[in-house]
Amino acid sequence: MTPDFKLSKAYQKMLLEYEAHCQSIEKFTGHGLDPNESPADRKRKREQLEQDYIDWFEFFFPHYAKVKSAGYHKKMAKLIIENPVCDLIAEIYRSGAKSVHLDLGIPIFLYVTGELKFMLLTGQTDKKAKKLISDVQSELQYNRRFLHYYGYKFKYGDWSDGDFTTTDGAKFMTTTPGQSPRGLREAAARPDYIVIDDVDTKQRVNNDDLSQKLFDWAWEDLRGTFDEGSPFRRFIVANNNFHPNTLINKMKEEFKRINKVLKEAKIKTTFFTLTVTAVKDLKNFEPNWPEKTTAAYWKKKFITTPYNSFLREYMHKHIIEGKLFKNKWIQYKNRLRFDQYEALCFYGDLSYKDDGDYKALVLVGKTKREFHIIKAFVRQTSRYNAAKWLYEFVEDNNLLKYNVQYYIEGLFAQDEFVNDFDIVGDELGWYVPVIADKKNKTGKYDRIESMVGYFQRLNVWFNAVEKEDQDMQTLITQILAFAKGSGAHDDGPDALQSAISKTNVAALTNVTPMKTTSRKEIIDKQDNRF
Repeated sequence: MTPDFKLSKAYQKMLLEYEAHCQSIEKFTGHGLDPNESPADRKRKREQLEQDYIDWFEFFFPHYAKVKSAGYHKKMAKLIIENPVCDLIAEIYRSGAKSVHLDLGIPIFLYVTGELKFMLLTGQTDKKAKKLISDVQSELQYNRRFLHYYGYKFKYGDWSDGDFTTTDGAKFMTTTPGQSPRGLREAAARPDYIVIDDVDTKQRVNNDDLSQKLFDWAWEDLRGTFDEGSPFRRFIVANNNFHPNTLINKMKEEFKRINKVLKEAKIKTTFFTLTVTAVKDLKNFEPNWPEKTTAAYWKKKFITTPYNSFLREYMHKHIIEGKLFKNKWIQYKNRLRFDQYEALCFYGDLSYKDDGDYKALVLVGKTKREFHIIKAFVRQTSRYNAAKWLYEFVEDNNLLKYNVQYYIEGLFAQDEFVNDFDIVGDELGWYVPVIADKKNKTGKYDRIESMVGYFQRLNVWFNAVEKEDQDMQTLITQILAFAKGSGAHDDGPDALQSAISKTNVAALTNVTPMKTTSRKEIIDKQDNRF
């Protein structure tokens, strides 16, 4: 009986909060209305406001619009309203009012303008999803400005069930990650506005499998509930980007791939990413929502907030402090020309599974005491795709004219692994001289840990040009996450350690002059030279 009692108490609290919220809405929105305003004047007024979403929002929701909306709010609304079929990532800093517009303002605007019949809102938990949808229901029932100009729209259902319907048949419903939304419909209607709001959890982002399952569910199951061919299909993902494994990051990677293909096909994209940080930089602290906060506010916030937390929550920077490898050791500089390095090595850790594990290829150059990580490929894909990527990079950079070593780890399947690269060579008519590393490498943890000294002495540098590259960031994430027993993927660090080891040996061979001894010197040193 105890769990049920706790649950009822929790919902009882939510009900009390909802009632107080409704009373507040009713009080806040009742000022300045003319009860004698004619139906024609009301129609004229609302149609005038509907010409501009921000004007409409600030008039009907004064309890939310206590300050002027930001420029990015207008841009966000414009993308959604002007693109009836679109996918949007709203990567907006914490407290940037993304939920107010994406979960409430914009969908209600689309509803009253005839472009929304079925909204499906996805929250992190059932309770959070229902709390978000309750804001929509409360406006339809208690917002006096809305009722004055649009009439009473709520018909039946209850936000506490995550499901209610309007008088003209529009449906508002909730779901959570993992629930099966396939086949979801109301009569003949399927969802036409789907929004995912802050669904990531620390448990998910720290587990690669859970993170991938969330992406698969969102992209295949949830997005798959749209009625193909429908004129209205808006898919929105909103969150601040606080970790490399967030749904937002996986969506961004997919959008990047899709937009590249669309551009090559000369097809106009409907896949948009809107990224907004709290401030434009950490020098002047100029806010991106100056109507709400000042530079002085954010400077103080920055000073009084742990550095890593501020970057995660407000700047979309992922600072994950490693147990062995530290963030302060991650440094960037521009690479040298390829012919300026003492040694260059491409090393691949390609795993035995085809698609499940990461395939890692890392190019390292050595100059004096420094190791430069020039390029990285760290993806969950097939060995063939890894080989194809290597050939493309070699061709684009004309690497065959330089002294570069190409190794892959694969003691027990070296012929099979090398063959993957030769197959691509057969297709292209030229070959990258990839060979298998025959060295029996044991003690992976100790080998990777052996790199700590290089990092600690600040001898390892990442290519500054690749700073925003997804593969390079995945490599860095795996390095920082590496620890004994952590369960984190280590294919990238493993390939990096091997590349550093190979360049160390090659550099010594390349720069040490050959020492020769004449026959006369040998004879003269012999005791019995006569």
